[in-house]
Amino acid sequence: MTATPPNLSISPEKVAFVVTKIHQYEMEATEPELLADLTDDDSAPGTGGRGATTDRSELVSFIRGLNVDEQIDLVALMWLGRGDGSLDNWDELRAQAAQAHNNRTATYLIETPMLGDYLEEALSEFGLSLEDFEESL
Repeated sequence: MTATPPNLSISPEKVAFVVTKIHQYEMEATEPELLADLTDDDSAPGTGGRGATTDRSELVSFIRGLNVDEQIDLVALMWLGRGDGSLDNWDELRAQAAQAHNNRTATYLIETPMLGDYLEEALSEFGLSLEDFEESL
């Protein structure tokens, strides 16, 4: 039985934007050439140079700018892509995300290793791929 995927409060385009930005952030934060340019001895790996900091700030601002329902969907999508549930129990996943929602959602998401991969996987569960949104990004 093929059920219709649940409706999302967040647009797939916004999810694709987060995926693209988190991949850029992760790449810049882990590129040795970029880290070699750091002059601040207090900078830790993963905080990267200006590019990574800018991407992280942009991501934080973007996620914080989403309405509560969109933030809840983004967390539930990450959990879905991580394998914590399936489309069959989407309502339960989303209810758990709603219960866990707080003002640290952006930080929680950005600090989740493999966030971009999890969100891409979740999009594929909805029959979508990042390539579907490349022109709009």
